[in-house]
Amino acid sequence: MIRNGVERLGGRTISAISELGRFARFGGWIVGGLLRPPFRPRRIVREAYDSGVLSLAIVCASGLAVGLVLSLQLYNVLVRFGAEESLGAVIGLTLIRELGPVLTGLLVTGRAGSAMTAEIGMMVATEQIDGMRTMAVDPMKFVVVPKAIALTLSMPLLSALFIVASIFGGYLVGVQLLGLETGTYFGSLENAVEFRTDVVGSALKALLFGALVALIATFRGFTTGRSTAEVSASTTATVVTGSVCILLADYIFTALWGF
Repeated sequence: MIRNGVERLGGRTISAISELGRFARFGGWIVGGLLRPPFRPRRIVREAYDSGVLSLAIVCASGLAVGLVLSLQLYNVLVRFGAEESLGAVIGLTLIRELGPVLTGLLVTGRAGSAMTAEIGMMVATEQIDGMRTMAVDPMKFVVVPKAIALTLSMPLLSALFIVASIFGGYLVGVQLLGLETGTYFGSLENAVEFRTDVVGSALKALLFGALVALIATFRGFTTGRSTAEVSASTTATVVTGSVCILLADYIFTALWGF
């Protein structure tokens, strides 16, 4: 029994390392595709519309809701310490440093990442990828690379819109509902946020999350099986793996950046 358990553990370890190697090699193929022509800017713009513009509604609505709740909760806490004038600063730093990129990454993973995996997976299942190879068209260059670039570049923009919507939600509750002065709210926000440490760090974090989600989504879709059940499993794996990787990468980036 012990021997069988050790064998199973060893097999799973070897399988995990092999999968990690395939994942790294796939990422290398994407990087190589970025550096050689043709570059197909029109496909990148179309994919940016699919992954970015179509995610605007859920990102902005979620950002507004987060700002409303966050402002209400933080105001009640700050009042206990007589620091309600710092509401704008606390909301701004919380959203820019942490909640904005992370929640945007999770939302985009669930909407755009899963859709990307399902689309590529169905192309594999219906042999469209094989058809491209038959016609001497590189599917990595034609399908995967534009999707990866579009999602990577869309994430910082979506994160910025999420933060703006959340700050506006905080303004509605803190100023319009709870009676805080407008100048106090935005003044504390302006004084607390630093461009290099906070804004640039937030943009880089969102860019990292976008690259991670794009790599995971395209890899899961491109390596899926040829049945609808396997495509469904790959789509689920994209959401789960992408969400966990975002949370882990968030901790590592925050520790290295020095937030």
